[in-house]
Amino acid sequence: MLKVGLTGGIGSGKSELSRFFTKWGAYVFDADKEAKIIIDTNESVQKEIIAEFDTNILNAENKINRKKLARIAFQDEGHQLRLNSIIHPYVFQEIDKQFDNVSSAKKHKIFVVDAALIYESGADTHMDFVIIITSLLRFRAERAIGRGNMTREDFMKRVDLQWTDEDRAHMADFIISNNNSLEGLKKDARKIFDELIY
Repeated sequence: MLKVGLTGGIGSGKSELSRFFTKWGAYVFDADKEAKIIIDTNESVQKEIIAEFDTNILNAENKINRKKLARIAFQDEGHQLRLNSIIHPYVFQEIDKQFDNVSSAKKHKIFVVDAALIYESGADTHMDFVIIITSLLRFRAERAIGRGNMTREDFMKRVDLQWTDEDRAHMADFIISNNNSLEGLKKDARKIFDELIY
């Protein structure tokens, strides 16, 4: 079973692409979603994060408040690096575990790892192929801010901390440009999907 990385900047359309791939029979591992679950449920991770970022990130119930954590972690590269160095090893473990489970079930031809930081985390070295989805900044801002949980300022901070499309594109096996219609994205995605499974 192929292990394929799917990456792109915030608001580029990774989730849409993942939905198409899921519909066509791929298994999609959402790394960002998994990281949130790990932060919410893994006591070792929680202790490490609190030791690193202090109790300012806790809510009234003494649990990690992910919004407070994001505010601190995404203020600069150093803070983001510190958070990622705690969480990434646990996410990698989960990727391996789920890949083994999905692989032995023999129901899927492709295992997709949907992650914003495929290259930054070094996960690309564990993939057979990497797909990058690119999009103009104005469209990305529209999508990310349109979800309602991010200000323009937050969006720009995240953009500054991520690799540029140009940086990623040099290393990717497949590039999809998401600046037009959803139908256009679907058509381009299908072409790559078919190429991967045949």
